Amino acid sequence: MPRTVRDVVFVDGVRTPFGKAGPKGIYNETRADDLVVKAIRELLRRNPDLDPAKIDEVAIAATTQIGDQGLTLGRTAGILAGLPQSVPGYSIDRMCAGAMTAVTAVAGGVAFGAYDVALAGGVEHMGRHPMGEGVDPNPRFVSEKLVDESALFMGMTAENLHDRYPTITKLRVDEYAVRSQEKAAKAYADGKIQPDLVPISVRNNNEAAGETGWGLVTADEPMRPGTTLENLANLKTPFRTHGKVTAGNAAGLNDGATAAIIASEDFARENNLPVKMRLVSYSFVGVEPEVMGYGPIPATDKALAQAGLTIDDIGLFEVNEAFAVQVLAFLEHYGIADDDARVNQYGGAIAFGHPLASSGVRLMTQLARQFEEQPEVRYGLTTMCVGFGMGATVVWENPNFTAEGDSK
Repeated sequence: MPRTVRDVVFVDGVRTPFGKAGPKGIYNETRADDLVVKAIRELLRRNPDLDPAKIDEVAIAATTQIGDQGLTLGRTAGILAGLPQSVPGYSIDRMCAGAMTAVTAVAGGVAFGAYDVALAGGVEHMGRHPMGEGVDPNPRFVSEKLVDESALFMGMTAENLHDRYPTITKLRVDEYAVRSQEKAAKAYADGKIQPDLVPISVRNNNEAAGETGWGLVTADEPMRPGTTLENLANLKTPFRTHGKVTAGNAAGLNDGATAAIIASEDFARENNLPVKMRLVSYSFVGVEPEVMGYGPIPATDKALAQAGLTIDDIGLFEVNEAFAVQVLAFLEHYGIADDDARVNQYGGAIAFGHPLASSGVRLMTQLARQFEEQPEVRYGLTTMCVGFGMGATVVWENPNFTAEGDSK
């Protein structure tokens, strides 16, 4: 018999504070799977009307699926989090868009009717597992010129994107980076970020700094409030001599985890669960790997076309800030100003950090909170570039929308 496609909603999302990767980072002594467990447990604590036995799936993404990020994280983290053994799970890898793909994958199951409710998220512990650890790229990629060698290095692809957009100057990317830090600091000061953070107990073992014993992480570690253009002007350009990409106008190497509840709208309302966003459309596309940062543009074009919308219908944008040039290329393509108030209202990955496979759900939690505060906005989108030449975009509808005022 024919099936009816069901409305899919974003019920709730949480994340750990993001940390700096490396021996001095807050999560140096913390396992990656334990970060996922904390996020899942917090979701269940915040949504007591969700019977864990009713969860149909757990999809958790990780880019480097070895060590404590291996062993089918969706299944193992679910068991460690105390979910019934009847709840299945699996792992996903789409590099930076891992958590976003986890969300859309289970959303497809919900829309089809295979699931009523599922958990989706991602984790990346880049301190334990640097991007590319243990991989063996096929030599044909370079020997047969299937891709330029720069495609294997994300920072080089950002410099290539600068070449494609010569109007995006070093000053513009640095100005954008300063605004990201300022907006993130203001969002913290206004209490916009903290409600979605899961406090994490960590063991400190930095004897040189006098930091030993246990502590509690309650805020993002990578943020650099007070960053100025002068601070950024003289930073090294490690990917190209006299280049434009620096540690100041790009996301760093980070650790962190995210998780979200995705359900059919009927199930959410029948079980007294919040409905924070309604899924409209999503798209993943491929682009030349050498200019990976271009990916959000065709992905957004495709997702908007699927929804019967245009870019002018979008009232809020959450664009992942892997590199400032990638965001500015997106904005320039659509004729949107660098400082448009609709874009990354709370700041982005340049400030908070970008633990690869986990970041998609961070974009969603921030958009959901903005939807709640701005019922005059009808549509928003979350978008990101993806390693090895891809883009990902999800279009969302605000369930709090009222026709009064702006109808975007």
